[in-house]
Amino acid sequence: MTKKSGRILAIDDNADILFALKLLLKPHVEHISTSTDPNKIPALMAESSFDVVLLDMNFTKDAISGQEGFHWLEKILQIDPSAVVLFITAYGDVEKSVKAIRAGATDFILKPWQNEKLLATVNSAIQLRQSRNEVKDLKSKQKEINTILDQPFSDFIGVSPGMQNVFNTIKKVAATDANVLILGENGTGKELVARALHRSSLRNNESFISVDLGALSESLFESELFGHVKGAFTDAKADRPGRFELASKGTIFLDEIGNLSLPLQAKLLTVLERREVTRVGANKPKPIDIRLICATNMNLKQMAMEDSYRQDLIYRINTVEIELPPLRERPEDIPVLADHFLKIFSKKYKKKVNKLSSKVIKKLNNYPWPGNVREFQHILERTVIMSESANLEEADFQLSSLPTSSEGFEFDTYNLEEIEKQIIEKVLRLNRGNVSKAAADLGLTRTSLYRRLEKHGL
Repeated sequence: MTKKSGRILAIDDNADILFALKLLLKPHVEHISTSTDPNKIPALMAESSFDVVLLDMNFTKDAISGQEGFHWLEKILQIDPSAVVLFITAYGDVEKSVKAIRAGATDFILKPWQNEKLLATVNSAIQLRQSRNEVKDLKSKQKEINTILDQPFSDFIGVSPGMQNVFNTIKKVAATDANVLILGENGTGKELVARALHRSSLRNNESFISVDLGALSESLFESELFGHVKGAFTDAKADRPGRFELASKGTIFLDEIGNLSLPLQAKLLTVLERREVTRVGANKPKPIDIRLICATNMNLKQMAMEDSYRQDLIYRINTVEIELPPLRERPEDIPVLADHFLKIFSKKYKKKVNKLSSKVIKKLNNYPWPGNVREFQHILERTVIMSESANLEEADFQLSSLPTSSEGFEFDTYNLEEIEKQIIEKVLRLNRGNVSKAAADLGLTRTSLYRRLEKHGL
């Protein structure tokens, strides 16, 4: 130990032993307290925190059995469950020392000791304590962060019947380990549902790992989800755990689950069935213990009928389904969401903003919100930033209007399904029935366009 670190408490009824310990350790540790009376342990630990406790196994009252040492080990761990305790024991007490480790001690030091070995043991114990403190701090910070991010349903709020059904389902299934499939359009808050499920589960003190499968290429899928070993491929310069390993004991959220190709669906299904992953380049599988939550805005059952999605994978991921209603179907929630976001953004941008008038609420209700709550939040934030008055008027809200006469497109409905059908028909006409060109113009794959053609009967 070249640098002084660690606070030590040594308890032994032999004053000579304590003197020798103090003489040996003082040059290497920040502080060392000693006492010949174990009854002083509670008071000493109340006055100061210690990284390591050196505890004699046998005291004068009970010089042979070691029971007094076990008694004080239990007391120390009651006072500080993360305490690092080293027993000081004679050669003949090794069997008792092993028993003590099972009871919660970290290690033992044999009398008479070798100075270098004792210093190494104490140094290792100090490092262990520091590691425990770091883990404890990280967990505490993570818990605080989750508390801030995941306040009861956070931005995920609503009074409409549809949202109340969602909340009730979350309450029913959160405490179970049932796999959950969350359905809904983009921007409806699928990840917020996943976080609410995790926060209310028995795994809430463990990791919540979110993976956007839509952003993963096929070449990165296995490495990202299952991990890899050093040398598995060109850029694999070190062993790396995948998302499933990182989520073990906690929850993994697979967003955009509908975007997986059939080969990747098969690989995912194997992992879910076996509850183990094999890192890329490795031969030995690693067991995983995860709660699985998935989400998609696609119709998986329809895709299964078209043979583009595995039916057995659907059964595996959707023990329980939660479907989020789009914002246009829950007008009762517009005023509630408006009040919620206005409070957040007025505080964030240090502006005084009053509640919205009935005229403004009516305007917001008449807009179809194709981007759902995500778009609503963005609009509210932009309006607060640009506002010059505490009273927001209709003109302050710059809502994107539906196309009316652009490129020959005319709409007389807010029904998105009907609008989609009209757009597809128009683009097909413009491309003279060429599906590949129409798909490219619409930003779709040929397979996706064919699905929509069948859905709309085109």
